[in-house]
Amino acid sequence: MPSTAMLPDCSILLLAGGRGQRMGGQDKGLLPWQGRPLIAHLHETVRSLTDDLLISCNRNLAQYAAYADRLVEDDQAGFPGPLAGILAGLDAARHGYLLVLPCDVPRVDLALVQAMRSQAALTPDRPLMLREGEHWQPLLCVIPTARRATFETAWAAGERSPGRVLRQLQAVELQCPADDPRLANLNTPQLLEQAMNLHS
Repeated sequence: MPSTAMLPDCSILLLAGGRGQRMGGQDKGLLPWQGRPLIAHLHETVRSLTDDLLISCNRNLAQYAAYADRLVEDDQAGFPGPLAGILAGLDAARHGYLLVLPCDVPRVDLALVQAMRSQAALTPDRPLMLREGEHWQPLLCVIPTARRATFETAWAAGERSPGRVLRQLQAVELQCPADDPRLANLNTPQLLEQAMNLHS
């Protein structure tokens, strides 16, 4: 595995631009968990890894600005989904790779993020996507920014699935155990409450 010194410089994108339908319309990234907004946990994990920390958000910009170097917004109105946020991140990224994380996985740790970067360094022309057991996790990925045109072409053709675009680009996998607790999505009020209870 490459040493830390050999890891590629990455822009990091935290996805927080959704409608929050599963949270009753609330802005998911700003909901509290363990006394802080969900976005704050990811910010703490990745802040030291990049000088280009981006957050994709479409509302509450002042609150999110405290956790990013720059904010990016979707070009299209109406919360068009995570692929739009990834496109905005690829447009804005200052480095050759964009590492993407969703805002509702606050247990992602530094070891996992560094493993993503290390694996990406082995196949520099292909994206990397996490695989949890048998299931792909397309919103936890590393994308060479040189592949931006493929994402734009797919979007223009009506594609809205980040996973399908990543597979089109022959994404390599980083295998994680099934039910890896670091990848637990706290994307409903019930899951958020359960996670709070586990740590109370």
